[in-house]
Amino acid sequence: MESFSAFVGAVNGVVWGPAMLTLIALTGVFLMVGLAFYPLRKIGYALRLLFSGGEAGEGDIPPFKALMTALAATVGTGNIAGVATAIFLGGPGALFYMWLIALIGMATKYAEAVLAVSYREVDEDGLHVGGPMYYLKNGVGKRFPLLGGILAPLFAIFAAIAAFGIGNMVQSNSVAHALTSTFGVGEIWTGVIMAVIVALVIIGGIRRIADVAGALVPFMMVAYVLAALVVLVLNIGAIPDAIALVFQHAFQPVAAAGGFAGATVAAAIRFGIARGVFSNEAGMGSAPIAHAAAKTNSPVRQGHIAMLGTFFDTIIICSMTGLAIIVTGAWTSGETGAALTTTAFANVLPVGAEIVTIALAIFAFTTVLGWSYYGERCIEYLFGIRAIIVFRVLWIVAIPVGAMFELNLIWLIADTLNALMAIPNLIGLIILGPTVFQLTRAYWAGERQASPEAAE
Repeated sequence: MESFSAFVGAVNGVVWGPAMLTLIALTGVFLMVGLAFYPLRKIGYALRLLFSGGEAGEGDIPPFKALMTALAATVGTGNIAGVATAIFLGGPGALFYMWLIALIGMATKYAEAVLAVSYREVDEDGLHVGGPMYYLKNGVGKRFPLLGGILAPLFAIFAAIAAFGIGNMVQSNSVAHALTSTFGVGEIWTGVIMAVIVALVIIGGIRRIADVAGALVPFMMVAYVLAALVVLVLNIGAIPDAIALVFQHAFQPVAAAGGFAGATVAAAIRFGIARGVFSNEAGMGSAPIAHAAAKTNSPVRQGHIAMLGTFFDTIIICSMTGLAIIVTGAWTSGETGAALTTTAFANVLPVGAEIVTIALAIFAFTTVLGWSYYGERCIEYLFGIRAIIVFRVLWIVAIPVGAMFELNLIWLIADTLNALMAIPNLIGLIILGPTVFQLTRAYWAGERQASPEAAE
């Protein structure tokens, strides 16, 4: 077992190494330049689309709920523990690179959603299904049949297995440990209660998941941001220095201070980008699975809404966490992960630890819901619609199992597969990038119903 764990660790170091992070970044730059920086220029337009009340079109859920479903899976432990880990390992400058990769990632997330809607299909139950496996099959496969035939199932396999780790057991484990340490709740009870609630939601399929996400995700995001704002307001005098530290140490090493061991610029870049990608999932290929179910006749409209997921996740929520850690001075405490964020909030708020614990629990719970849909669609792609019921049973059983046991190896395997699923997706984005560019140009030229066939 130790040798297997060492092997997985070695693979993980490669797939999450500089080459992968560079590929993710360069793909985002390629898409951003090809889109003439529309994702940055059209943020206001995207926000108006999001809150316009939806649009008539084919699909299963409103565009707003599609984004909330994607955010349910995206906003999670990465926003609390991931940001803290990036700062612990890379210093305050890591936050700068999280911002940078998020801005670039908006183009990636936009392209993923455009392709997901463009190449989606309707399954035996009449539901709209899509995501990387479908645009790899129907888009890349049209041009390069052998390549599409290999990449599509590879993505589905990696994503389906990774879902049980990163989207299920790791999440329930995080919630169980947090509730035990803060409130004394038994881990088994956390796992059982989570399993029951998740079962009641996912049995209703994408529409019920979207309803729950549409109600819970905006509430949890606003509540957490407000709590973080209180921390910042109570330390308002330290904000200018904190921002200065972020920009200074993005380009200069940071010396050891207190419990902080010091960090190089290379560490700031590596961990800022890695934790940023882990948090917002741009390039991973997960979010477009949710956006494929949106009620829309315009892939480009949904692309604009989808890119807001990266903006909300990293530019807003991760920034709140990172700045709270820096302004309170907690970043030199020697703590890391969720404990570091807890320290930052607890230093200022009487119930800071409880706020972080509850936020972590809600974030992780919604991640389990969102990833259940991703895994379900991947299983359907691989084995057909009849395999969904088996998947749901295994998904529910895995929740209490994850809550009760140490998951170091499972976390390592899931994290590795999470990176591996990005490889076929990024290849697809590069090949189909010109289609995204042409569809976008056609949309802004007034051809609102342009198809990928017409763009090729």
